[in-house]
Amino acid sequence: GAVAGTLDDARRLTDRPRNGTMAAFTVSMNVASSSLSFRSRASSGARAFRAAKAPARARLSVRARADLEPDNISVLVAGGSGVAMDVVRQLKDAGTWVTVLQRKNDDRAEIEKMGAFLSKGDALNDKDVQKAYDMVEEYDAVVSTIGGTPASPEADSVGNIKLIEAAVAKGKEQGRMPKFVLVTSIGVGDSKNAPPPQVYAALEPVLVEKVKAEDRLRELCAEHGMPFCIVRPGGLKSEPATGTAVLTEDTSICGAIHRADVASLVVKCVLKDAANGKTLSAVDKEQLFDQPAFEEFAL
Repeated sequence: GAVAGTLDDARRLTDRPRNGTMAAFTVSMNVASSSLSFRSRASSGARAFRAAKAPARARLSVRARADLEPDNISVLVAGGSGVAMDVVRQLKDAGTWVTVLQRKNDDRAEIEKMGAFLSKGDALNDKDVQKAYDMVEEYDAVVSTIGGTPASPEADSVGNIKLIEAAVAKGKEQGRMPKFVLVTSIGVGDSKNAPPPQVYAALEPVLVEKVKAEDRLRELCAEHGMPFCIVRPGGLKSEPATGTAVLTEDTSICGAIHRADVASLVVKCVLKDAANGKTLSAVDKEQLFDQPAFEEFAL
């Protein structure tokens, strides 16, 4: 039945790259509901990017509460060829300086053509994480879409936690904390009951690890004053953006969402001060499991 099919589909995904968690969610969502099958302006001029660390300042400056200007910031994006690359494309279109941490070279040509920088490395490796943070003197924000698979979920917790802890260290070094936007999944933490039970069961190994990353982010942000936002997408689809995706603080909502739409919402969360400290589910309001009334979180 649906449960067996979901588990089989999830198991077949265990050989996929480390950012395959949401792909597993997509397949699981497809089995659970047949109706849901669960993008560069060239950089003008050159900015001085120095590999050398910025000198530590005696005291951290306090960031004034204000939206970030996309054409005047530098962002580190960690993740594979899915949502992360859509985030990179949209940030570059807006004129943002972007560095990308990826394990593979598959997107190198596109990344460099856009005028972004690739730091090839694994988020599970301390030296690779440090190299990515050292590539640029200062970061205004960090986005992580890092994730694993049910058979190998370590990246969901350890990889993300390494990135989070390194962001705090970078903030101390540069004299102000970057904003950290962590992309996890519906089904994590207090949204555990949102997906159908068979979907949660199939993905439980990764969802449990994502809880650890979310908790560590909240802990460190409270301790060091680092602004953050957590985005929990529903089941991902690769079709073009619909423009009908929304954010909500409602933890009971579950449905599908296209990757390009997730990226648009993530970019808004990077830029908008109103997203700071929020944990938000991301779904397409036209592709919900059912049609409950819920309050959208507007940015």
